[in-house]
Amino acid sequence: MLGYLLKPEIEAMIREGDFASLRSALEDIPPADLADALSDLSPEDSAVVFRILPRQVAAEAFEYLPIDRQEKILKALGDKETGELLDAMSPDDRTRLLEELPASVTRRLLTLLSPEELKVAQRLLGYPEDSVGRRMTPDYLAVPHTWTVGEALRYIRENGRKSETLSTIYVVDEQGRLVGDASIADILLAPDNESVAEVMNANVRALSATDDQEKAIDLFSRERREALPVVDSEGCLIGIVTIDDILDVAQEEATEDIQKLGAVEALDEPYLQISFWRMLKKRAGWLVVLFLSEMLTATAMSHFEDEIARAVVLAVFVPLIISSGGNSGSQAATLVIRAMALGELTVRDWWRVVRREVASGLALGSILGTIGFLRITLWSLVKPDLYGPHWALVALTVGIALVGVVLWGCLAGSMLPIILKRLGFDPAASSAPFVATLVDVTGIVIYFTVASFILRGTLL
Repeated sequence: MLGYLLKPEIEAMIREGDFASLRSALEDIPPADLADALSDLSPEDSAVVFRILPRQVAAEAFEYLPIDRQEKILKALGDKETGELLDAMSPDDRTRLLEELPASVTRRLLTLLSPEELKVAQRLLGYPEDSVGRRMTPDYLAVPHTWTVGEALRYIRENGRKSETLSTIYVVDEQGRLVGDASIADILLAPDNESVAEVMNANVRALSATDDQEKAIDLFSRERREALPVVDSEGCLIGIVTIDDILDVAQEEATEDIQKLGAVEALDEPYLQISFWRMLKKRAGWLVVLFLSEMLTATAMSHFEDEIARAVVLAVFVPLIISSGGNSGSQAATLVIRAMALGELTVRDWWRVVRREVASGLALGSILGTIGFLRITLWSLVKPDLYGPHWALVALTVGIALVGVVLWGCLAGSMLPIILKRLGFDPAASSAPFVATLVDVTGIVIYFTVASFILRGTLL
């Protein structure tokens, strides 16, 4: 709401050249609200605002803007203003921007940084993609374990403004290795002459710079902290990761998994901002694969065309059979994929999953099979000629086939993500539509195999 209220006023001040009033009106607005206020402006007008704002205020608001919006504003700014804005950004947010831009643009922007910030940016960009190192910031407070609380407090007062967070102070030894941490409350409440080593918590959990970002998500969910320390291979403290950055990663990971579950490649851009052709490319691939896979269903149907010709009534229940199997498979796949994402199960738990899904498949199949049997029975009693004189055998066929198809759907849907994970692929790639397509084909085979046994000598 704030953005819509401020937009006309901002544009009017820019047109009138009243930059002093504009700066005064905007510099005290919280960064997130200021970003909202600028989101509807043209990149050129936004660039004007960033030029007149204090550098740190501009950088904090800039960090809240979407990547594509940031890129457009940087294009509208001159090289000098761009360099100053990038220098003032927090290292982790700057890395997130630089890694999303085309390589040629990133190289140009790096040349605009100050030597000190360039060194930091190159170090963070040097870590593997999707690693904790890409999300950490070197702006933290650490004190030697040999210091007193009084010495630590003086250091905090002198350097606290440079830190990303003041909630936790990290403690290191003579070699810079992380040995503990202490909350700012513990330090403030401790006597000045007490040793930091006596105040600190020695059981601190740390991340490695090369850890996958998903490990950071898991550790934050367990530790419930505002920030976590990051160490190198020797245990030396090199940075911290804050909860706001990890929440962004968690949202991106969840969005990607949901899109893959719907048989869509990860969009990487907001839905309304991605180009038509990029959207088409990301959706068409899976649709073509699923379409070609569904052709196997037609092949399976043609294999049983003699049975269908002799017992046309069987064809009536084909959609019922295959949709039940597909739905059960999609359910199982979704549950297992989410459980794996949350760390609730691993590849080693496959046998427990099998036993659970066998029981679930038999129970769910029996429920649906009973409903199918009763439905055919009731309709046949009302309309005796609807399914012919052998309606009881048809009902039995449908009931038993449903048990088999649902059981197979549960097993296939639960095992496919685990198999993909074991092979090194993303479990979310076993999307619900893909599982449903797989079960459709095999469901036809199960259905007509059951029919050939039960209806032999009558309809077949």
